[in-house]
Amino acid sequence: MSDQEHKEKEMDKEIPNQEVENENADGINDSANDVEDSDAEPVESENDLLKAEVEKERNNFLRLFAEFENYKKRTSKERIELFSTANKELMTVLLPILDDFERGLKEIEKSSDDALMQGMQLIYNKFKNTLNQKGLKEMEVKQGDTFDAEIHEAITQIPAPSKKLKGKIIDTVEKGYKLGETIIRYPKVVLGN
Repeated sequence: MSDQEHKEKEMDKEIPNQEVENENADGINDSANDVEDSDAEPVESENDLLKAEVEKERNNFLRLFAEFENYKKRTSKERIELFSTANKELMTVLLPILDDFERGLKEIEKSSDDALMQGMQLIYNKFKNTLNQKGLKEMEVKQGDTFDAEIHEAITQIPAPSKKLKGKIIDTVEKGYKLGETIIRYPKVVLGN
């Protein structure tokens, strides 16, 4: 064999070996690509699962946060209502005493003792101002006002002194009071018939 034939044989041997190596390299690359592709799908689905889990936890957190905010608002409102009406029972008990003071002042006005009148007036004003500071408000009812069953309590009807007062309030027998915006005692009125 000549040198040239020998080289050609070696080349033939090398070419198929290179083709095999290329095929293996391609095969390895293909299988590596397959592995990457198979890894890529689970990675994507794993990412999707993680995203879904994060979204679920985020929604749970938002719900919990909203529930807590509602709880805070509700308890705050209940606390405000409790403070505003906590004095209701005490105020209801003190109203007859306030009425007695007013009746006592009317009787003292009839006497000529100015020092007694001034002393009683001072005590009455202090008592009334203290109740007003705690939220007690007197309901204003005047003669000639329209009767409203929502805010007045009619105790009797009398013939109206004039046509203008027919169906209207003639007199107030007992004053009405509010504690904040809640009526704790309705004014007792006399209606014209």
